[in-house]
Amino acid sequence: MEMRTLAAALGLLLAGTAAAQTQYDTLLKGGHVIDPRNEINAVRDVAVKDGKIARVAANIPASEAEKVVDVTGLYVTPGLIDIHVHVYAGTGARRSYNGDSSIYPDGFTFRSGVTTVVDVGSSGWRQFEDFKDRIIDRSQTRVLSMLNITGSGMTSGPEEHDTKEFDAKATADMAKKYPGLIVGVKSAHYRHSDWTSVERAVEAGTMANIPVMVDFGSNYPDTRPLADLLTKKLRPGDIYTHCFAGNRDELNYETGKINPGMFAGRERGVKFDVGHGGGSFRWEVAVAAIEQGFPPDSISTDLHVGSMNSGMKSMIRTVSKIYNLGVPLYDVVKMSTSNPASEIKRTDLGHLSEGAVADVAVFRDERGVYGFADARGARYAGDKLLECELTLREGDVVWDLNGRAGVDWEDVQERRPGQGRGQGRGRGSRQRP
Repeated sequence: MEMRTLAAALGLLLAGTAAAQTQYDTLLKGGHVIDPRNEINAVRDVAVKDGKIARVAANIPASEAEKVVDVTGLYVTPGLIDIHVHVYAGTGARRSYNGDSSIYPDGFTFRSGVTTVVDVGSSGWRQFEDFKDRIIDRSQTRVLSMLNITGSGMTSGPEEHDTKEFDAKATADMAKKYPGLIVGVKSAHYRHSDWTSVERAVEAGTMANIPVMVDFGSNYPDTRPLADLLTKKLRPGDIYTHCFAGNRDELNYETGKINPGMFAGRERGVKFDVGHGGGSFRWEVAVAAIEQGFPPDSISTDLHVGSMNSGMKSMIRTVSKIYNLGVPLYDVVKMSTSNPASEIKRTDLGHLSEGAVADVAVFRDERGVYGFADARGARYAGDKLLECELTLREGDVVWDLNGRAGVDWEDVQERRPGQGRGQGRGRGSRQRP
């Protein structure tokens, strides 16, 4: 009896010693890390502890981690940041981006490696706190917001064009109430020939010290030329989304040349965002722009019910489109991680620095024959496709396509009838409250 007691005590002591030697919760081992913020483009291991990046280095010993995930042959990046989505769902508003046209984020983010989204303009200042309670506070995805300059939000109705709805002070006051959560102001869909929507949005952005994103709305080349927007109306750091739409003179279809105002706007410091959407990405514009030395600053989806079921599909498919146009993988990762983080002034995100939040994506880079549709359904044949294998949000596995972070079924001690609670955990599981 005493020998059994001694053996049990020794076993507990050894187990405690082993646990004490474990420095990390999770170790992603053997992957090729692309972290543009830290200029890393090499095979490295990534260790996670308490929801934070603990270490990025070559050959971190597996014995130092509670869970080891083999990601050899895969690419490990910061979690992607999609800065143009519509996720204000559940209000019951018909045919509206602050209603039925929006989607709940968690079902569509993690499977693309996305850990942060920015809802741009679905909510105005009047509705923001409902949006916060309904979506932001209940989502596992990090959801940030750009307030619509229209107080009623993106209704797809006359409110978006009613200048009485454009209250710069109320918009700025709401943004200042929630700094870091409200990261910009949106001007969208304006159908009149004046600059009121843009000017009020810039006024609000200036008061709150946050950027403005512009969806230029209807095209008025005589009274609202694109070059004037980019060189006179927008400030350095403001964002022109739908930059490859082709609907507002981004491309001269007769000459095949990108509008010189785009280059002048970039020189001024304006940022250019893809914002694919259901009607805002054309292959002829994207191909011409990249061939002429005008890649986007950030890649985003304009995610909503219509876009995800038409040419856009998903963030990872949108990133793959730019990748297939000859933009290096390192650069497309930068366009979907550290660049958008910088654009929204959330530089705490989009990188794998020690101490940063452990939002991580793991991708396969496949080769084959793939078809990619633009907003009109026009097909581009590509030979590269990125596929998300694994996504971590604050260190927790939230997407695992092939069960890489799991335990082989033969090693799992499943609870059977008559067994006590808590006996069904497999090896390596983290027992969190």
